[in-house]
Amino acid sequence: MSSVAAINGPLSGIRILDLTHVWAGPLATRIFSDLGAEVIKVERALGRGTKVASAEPIAGWLGGEPGEEPWNNNAAFVKLARNAQSIALDLKLPRGKELFLELVAKADVVIENFSARAMPSMQLGWEAMKKHNPRLIYITMPGYGTNGPYKDWVAFGPTVEPMTGLSQMLGYNESEPRNTAMALMDPIAGTTATTALLTALREREETGLGAFVEMSLHEAGTVFSGPWLIDYQLGGELKPYGNAHPQMAPHGVYQCQSRGLEDDADWVAIACENKADWCNLLRLLDADFDPDWGLDDRQHHSIEIDLAITAWTLQFDKHEAAERLQGVGVPAGPVATAPDMLAEAQAVERDFFVPLERFATPVPGNPIRMQGSSSKDWSPCPSLGAQSQQILQTWLGYTASETMGFLASGIIAEAPPD
Repeated sequence: MSSVAAINGPLSGIRILDLTHVWAGPLATRIFSDLGAEVIKVERALGRGTKVASAEPIAGWLGGEPGEEPWNNNAAFVKLARNAQSIALDLKLPRGKELFLELVAKADVVIENFSARAMPSMQLGWEAMKKHNPRLIYITMPGYGTNGPYKDWVAFGPTVEPMTGLSQMLGYNESEPRNTAMALMDPIAGTTATTALLTALREREETGLGAFVEMSLHEAGTVFSGPWLIDYQLGGELKPYGNAHPQMAPHGVYQCQSRGLEDDADWVAIACENKADWCNLLRLLDADFDPDWGLDDRQHHSIEIDLAITAWTLQFDKHEAAERLQGVGVPAGPVATAPDMLAEAQAVERDFFVPLERFATPVPGNPIRMQGSSSKDWSPCPSLGAQSQQILQTWLGYTASETMGFLASGIIAEAPPD
């Protein structure tokens, strides 16, 4: 059995039972654990895959290979599970369900992002859990909420995203709606969950009672669609702008010098918010444009302006272009690829990516920085079921003999079944 050291932080002392999966929920619980909460991942023995690597996971394998334990080597899972402990517990077995409810009685929070019917179908919904712990905060994150005509729909970020109105605003023409293909609703919901937990904890301090917190992936994304929704309500015309902007010009990404690799063009992003930015940009361009042009004029001449900007940016690599633009006060930044992000000077200087996992795999840190909270005491993602026995012993007082019995009977696990 392996243990996880306690982490200092504002959520130290908060115990969380984490039943989340994929991205939205696990991102929320990673933030909680980074801030000091004790996060226990309650997993199925096959929750990370089987003993055999039948297909490469979406983010690949740590070290590039599945290794001898592919279920512990899923890079996307590992990235989101640092600082946690793992108990592989079969909730479909009566004794497994009993053990889970015993843990609920000792927990501060239960969080899951299953479908709306999943937990109630196992008799593990809010009504059942609060009988065991009136102070429990239960956070559920189904795709469309726990009521309404869509409550039983299967939800994934790329299918929920177009329902938030975002697709109407993406792309380069109105006849071809675009999707980011990045499941943006997941991280939006995951980060929103942090405010939900903090609010519920604050409320519990005043009332002494727990809370049922419901979050909808769909609604969390819709909240981020404010500007164009208000435009429509005020009679405005909605349309996609491509890389342009309705209130800034010029605005877009512009090609820079290639790094010499085939089809490996580099780009720099530029945004002129006002006339001052426009005048500063003209100090660099070899073009005869009127410095007094307002937004309408700059938008009307956007093709000529973009051509002139590209003629200038092609003289430099993206980092030099960004430096020169920033040097005269024009908002700009190099467009980063994934390798660029890891080597980016700003991220390196601030130690943002943390080589915490096996093979010194760098994973993103926490953007929240505050006194008393540091990545120096973080721990890697636990192996499946690594703390199955330890959690039952320390939380519930079971003996080693008893937890070995649970392991032998398949109620808990420390590896996928044969």
